[in-house]
Amino acid sequence: MPDAIELLKTRRSVKPREMTGPGPSPAELETILTIGARVPDHGKLAPWRFIIFEGDARQRAGEVIARVFARKNPGAPAADIETERKRLTDAPLVIGIVSFTKPHPKVPAWEQELSAGASAMNIVTAATALGYGAAWLTGWFAFDRDVLDGLGLKADEKLAGLVHIGKPTKPSEDRPRPVLSEIVTRF
Repeated sequence: MPDAIELLKTRRSVKPREMTGPGPSPAELETILTIGARVPDHGKLAPWRFIIFEGDARQRAGEVIARVFARKNPGAPAADIETERKRLTDAPLVIGIVSFTKPHPKVPAWEQELSAGASAMNIVTAATALGYGAAWLTGWFAFDRDVLDGLGLKADEKLAGLVHIGKPTKPSEDRPRPVLSEIVTRF
């Protein structure tokens, strides 16, 4: 297992199309989800949950996405519909992070939503530490109520993102990172 600081300094997203199987074992998936649930959570509200898409579930989710896309884009070429159908099929495992808020006198909704984001990042980091490539993604369908309903989200739930996890097929290139002197001030 890599040194924690070095892992955090070098972590980068891997494009799902550059992933292959096998995905995490059941024990590794349990570790990833356990770490995903171990995040700052003011009030102990657990304002998030996870949806696992693996095996045929990835295709079934793609059918939901393609069906909504085709209905909302009646003139779309068949190739575009097929692209939507394959949204979750590149990586062997996709974890949906579902965010919801609970009324609370001391914990605003914003804090609860940030907790869901922290959960997604912990999932990415845990998968990376286990030797997998990971990418936290969204897309039009992550914000479309018809798709969310089709994936089983409740009316008050949002999709914070989908974390795609698999074995990288090639080294991932880093992207330019912010220059600290341009983003850091002192009070």
